[in-house]
Amino acid sequence: MLQWCAQGFGAIALQSLQNQTAATAGTGPATGAPWSPKSPHFAPKAKNIIFLYMDGGPSQVDTFDYKPALEKYNGRNPREVIGKLAPTQFDAIGNVLKSPWDFKQHGQSGHWISSLFPHLSEVADDLAIVKSMTSKFSEHTSANYFLHTGNGLQGRPSMGAWLGYGLGSENQNLPGFVVINGGLIPPGGLDCFGSGFLPSAYQGSVFLPQNQPLPNIKRLEQTDQIQTNKLELIRKLDSQLNDSLGGDSEIEAAIGNFETAYQMQSSVPELMDLEKETEETKRLYGLESDFNNTKTFARQCLLARRLVERGVRFIELTCPGGNGDRWDQHGGLVDGHNKNCLTVDQPIAGLIKDLKRTGLLDSTLVVWAGEFGRTPFAQGSNGRDHNPFGFTIWMAGGGIKGGVSVGATDEWGYRAVENRFEIHDLHATMLHLLGINHTQSTFRFSGRDMRLTDVHGNVMKEVLA
Repeated sequence: MLQWCAQGFGAIALQSLQNQTAATAGTGPATGAPWSPKSPHFAPKAKNIIFLYMDGGPSQVDTFDYKPALEKYNGRNPREVIGKLAPTQFDAIGNVLKSPWDFKQHGQSGHWISSLFPHLSEVADDLAIVKSMTSKFSEHTSANYFLHTGNGLQGRPSMGAWLGYGLGSENQNLPGFVVINGGLIPPGGLDCFGSGFLPSAYQGSVFLPQNQPLPNIKRLEQTDQIQTNKLELIRKLDSQLNDSLGGDSEIEAAIGNFETAYQMQSSVPELMDLEKETEETKRLYGLESDFNNTKTFARQCLLARRLVERGVRFIELTCPGGNGDRWDQHGGLVDGHNKNCLTVDQPIAGLIKDLKRTGLLDSTLVVWAGEFGRTPFAQGSNGRDHNPFGFTIWMAGGGIKGGVSVGATDEWGYRAVENRFEIHDLHATMLHLLGINHTQSTFRFSGRDMRLTDVHGNVMKEVLA
């Protein structure tokens, strides 16, 4: 009885420690089975992924999917010219709304890109633009879960967690999955970056783009030796409990997370210090912009490059600022998308140029995506509602054929009609480029083999180099 009571008290203490540690470390080092680097199924084209998450759903017909028909029928009743419409999030269906921005062709590829992206237009030939992406959900929370985890329900492992599980970590001192949060946690919350039923070692670690990016990065003890002694005692107690229980993945994850958190106290301050970056590099990303959100996102993009250099497997960037900075313009489309693009245009173009000149773009996959698109007709008079039936994403870098345009929506930009893809296909392609067969990357849970793409997904061969 005393033995089992002692283990029970230890488990209670351990759970508290796990909760504290989860805030500072998501992926542990290669100290046990859950963190051991694993071999890919075949030769990878990329080693790392930077996922540029455009929270709220950018409008495809105002960014990368040029539709002259919207100009011709601007102001008309969409039911008369488009035909049958599906219900929208708010069902406040206005008239056909042409894009307020001009479109021009750029680069040798001739990509149509709107005037919202003057900087990104300069790297048009590096982009593979997919204009026929679809989602199963038209509401933010479920669509975010679907985009991040391949399932519209809460509690499934995210993309970054699956990559960590499939490939392990390349860095002993940093998490393998880092989310640089510019200010917005997406609808759905931190579960968008969670590990679900995978060991908690694979969950995302949320960094803020500032000098102290997460709590407790500086030790609280008076000396390093005191802290080392405490950590060694915790490790021994955890190991004893783990041995007495015959091995437990969550206890092993906690041990690894403590070790990673300790290593991060020396590696993270160096990571966040941008003083050694040249002034030219800072200008390239837009760190000297007069617009604060541009500066915030520029720092996020530069940190993403630095994380890639240090071997972090999966980096996700979220949008800066408050609710007004999401791409969710149910009203005020012009003001909202102008600010959104001013925020991300120069930093993302700078990131691609910087990765390219340093030779990292060949091994780094960059993905730009929101959870869905917007309607080609207005919500009210000056906004657009959610549209999951056909929207645009783009990819660049490791293993991607730059300059191609894949898929198409109808003449209105409403529904995907050519090479229709789903989020499962995007996930299958991302895993493929890192050398993982998505059908073979499985985890046994609740009586069945689970995977990121569930029983769906095909590699988008049209975008592969």
